[in-house]
Amino acid sequence: MDIRVTLFEDNKLVRDALQAILNGTHGFICSGAFADGNRWEFDINRSVPDVVLMDIEMPGLNGIEITKKISIRFPHIKILMQTVFNDSEKIFLALCAGASGYILKNDPPYKFIDAINEVYNGGAPISSAVAKKVFEFFTNQNIILVSPGSEDYHLSEREKEILHLIVEGFNYKAIAEKIFISYETVRTHVKNIYKKLHVTSRNEAVMKAMQQGLY
Repeated sequence: MDIRVTLFEDNKLVRDALQAILNGTHGFICSGAFADGNRWEFDINRSVPDVVLMDIEMPGLNGIEITKKISIRFPHIKILMQTVFNDSEKIFLALCAGASGYILKNDPPYKFIDAINEVYNGGAPISSAVAKKVFEFFTNQNIILVSPGSEDYHLSEREKEILHLIVEGFNYKAIAEKIFISYETVRTHVKNIYKKLHVTSRNEAVMKAMQQGLY
């Protein structure tokens, strides 16, 4: 079954390009493409997406505001933020609003496809550059999630290796190929890592790993 993706993007050239990439990639379909989010609920009901690819900066309601509304009204829909703004505060606010991942517009097309696939399958794609920006935001705001080195999480060497790759921005498929194990084995390891770290998402795992030097 194709992954249904709805686009919210005010730049027509970018919107058309993303629509063409999705419709031209096996296993994906662009179920809707909209220039703004002023009729977001109507557009979501009409396009019935599995994943929303959301631009942060749009006229009217911005992507962060729409993300928050979609997360409340349609909690089953995954939202992947995309923007040219490499800004730590915007990234942080987007994730707090309910976004499941974050990708930059200058990333190559295959990364968009990988990120959409990952978020659809329960992952939380976020590049190492973006993760570092979020970490900088926490640091600059003096927000402390955990005390460095305060707990031994009993991660195995393989789990530490996978956690390191997660922090570096690798998705499940890339991790599997890099360390020569199956995709499902990676998922099992990631679930165990989340359980041991007491986190529920990739973003939380990255933040804890970076704050405590676990990778």
